[in-house]
Amino acid sequence: MTSVHWLPLTEVADDARDAVRAFRELGGRHYGSFSVDQSRVNFVRACELNGLTGDAAVVHEDIDVPVAGGRTRVRLYRPPAGARADGAPLVVFIHGGGWVIGSVDTHDGICRHLARHGGCAVASVEYRLAPEHRWPVPLDDCEQALDYLADNASALAIDASRVILAGDSAGGNMATLIANAAPAAGPAIVGQILFYPVTDLTASLPSYQRIQGGFPLVAESMRWFREHYVPAGTPFDLPRLSPLLHAEGRRQPPMFIATVGLDPLCDEGIAYASCAARAGSTVEHHHLPGHHHGIITAARTIPAATCLLDRAASFVRRLAETEGFNV
Repeated sequence: MTSVHWLPLTEVADDARDAVRAFRELGGRHYGSFSVDQSRVNFVRACELNGLTGDAAVVHEDIDVPVAGGRTRVRLYRPPAGARADGAPLVVFIHGGGWVIGSVDTHDGICRHLARHGGCAVASVEYRLAPEHRWPVPLDDCEQALDYLADNASALAIDASRVILAGDSAGGNMATLIANAAPAAGPAIVGQILFYPVTDLTASLPSYQRIQGGFPLVAESMRWFREHYVPAGTPFDLPRLSPLLHAEGRRQPPMFIATVGLDPLCDEGIAYASCAARAGSTVEHHHLPGHHHGIITAARTIPAATCLLDRAASFVRRLAETEGFNV
């Protein structure tokens, strides 16, 4: 593996530099340079080593959910009684992993953190993965899981009348697509929490040229994920794939969005936040120029990631106290 396209470690934030250095010393092979099966195994190992540990005070149950053509599950987390925020929306969390890797287990610590510190119930969706289930199946699974939660809220002892859609990376892509296409008759979508979301599958913005190697996610690995997710011959600029390309002038639910500078997705995330703000949406944008993609699944070792999760939890608590777009 050549380092010719690797940015120097001096560009990496202090709290993430050791992690990036260790990754490079092990060869620096990014997602996309392994098979699908090996990439899934590698991601699980990385999350186990570096992710937040489970908060045992946050209880959970796994719910079997019927979806078109099969079944999936939702892991429902409930905060400790003393941590509950009155009126907190339900957070529906959609995990990242390029639509190909990841699960409710890889993001378990993240959801527990949001439940405790946000004082809210969190429903984490185990959508079916590509390439076994290509677009739009993962997106449809998430939409149908939201419908199931709303239709069965009483039996599940949750309030699904107000919902925040949340997710990281590919999960952020699906979260914002669902948030902006929710039917009026369904739950009120009162917010979105997006960690370095995919918003433009055309891969045409400059940060794709800048991040070519030296990190777990680089331009080549994003294209690898895209090719596994999107059926051959499908245009990448469709509204249900690339929300940035169809967002100009559209007011969105209140948005918490985090972007990181050492990420091929950096520019599209910044552009998406700016587009939403121009349209009059409430936007809370946090940009970390010296951090790389995927830091919230490494929050045990990167303090800035825990800080981001704390800020997202505060966003949930503020929405619990407000109505509409004025947060």
